[in-house]
Amino acid sequence: MTLDANGARYLDLLKKVLTDYVRLERGETDLQPVLPKAGSMSPRHLVMRGLASALSRRGIRMYRSGERVDRDALLRSRAEGRDWPETAETMVGLKRLENVQACVEAVVADGVPGDLAETGAWRGGVTIFMRAVLAALGDPDRRVWVADSFKGLPKPDAMRWPADAGDDHHVYQDLRIGVDRVRDNFERFGLLDDRVRFLEGWFEDTLPDAPIERLAVLRLDGDMYGSTMVALEALYPKLSPGGYLIVDDYGAVPACRQAVEDYRRKQGIQEPIEQVDWTGSYWRRS
Repeated sequence: MTLDANGARYLDLLKKVLTDYVRLERGETDLQPVLPKAGSMSPRHLVMRGLASALSRRGIRMYRSGERVDRDALLRSRAEGRDWPETAETMVGLKRLENVQACVEAVVADGVPGDLAETGAWRGGVTIFMRAVLAALGDPDRRVWVADSFKGLPKPDAMRWPADAGDDHHVYQDLRIGVDRVRDNFERFGLLDDRVRFLEGWFEDTLPDAPIERLAVLRLDGDMYGSTMVALEALYPKLSPGGYLIVDDYGAVPACRQAVEDYRRKQGIQEPIEQVDWTGSYWRRS
């Protein structure tokens, strides 16, 4: 099964829609939530400033309302997932979606058995795209697993995962996207069916006993050390030889990178890590 010309055009357009890149191409500069000057901030603005600071530490920028932004620079940022599009279904950017597409195409072409999964879905954009790639390829069987708490990130458990000490992702309401909204996003793109499965809850509660037999593509986007480690321990053993492990936050979040390196060292994983962009990385299981 390979993409025909119509399938390729569909996926190229979908990548731009899911990231809101298409609106930037048309000149509709969608700047981020209003961040007024200090002293005139409402409680929500104070929270948004904290979120902007947290995202900045990961190399992602939010823009002030009315800020003049170079359009070409903003297009480059969106392609690399370096800004936070307020209305998009994903903030990973075009390059990391292209990586997902390449990995899914490869496992389908090579007959690698297993489903597709993402741990940490936010608004569902990447998993929507996974389902779209399967549809464009005419794959009849594989499922897409959407694993998320659907209520934001957990409070750090510094006793268990010292690398997560001081992590503040859990305080940001804008990272808390309910499962019904994610389902609605799938529905809007005509991609919600019985091959899309939701695993709702904290990873340590849902992933160890998840009814997943085998995986061909596993994408981790849990940000934190604990979330990354739990996902690796529960799901990497189910990744088929020839399958892909993708890590969204490998370059941006030191705690995530440490979890990946600790797990690889413990399991003796030698496959080289390939870079997608400034933060995304992956390897193919031998």
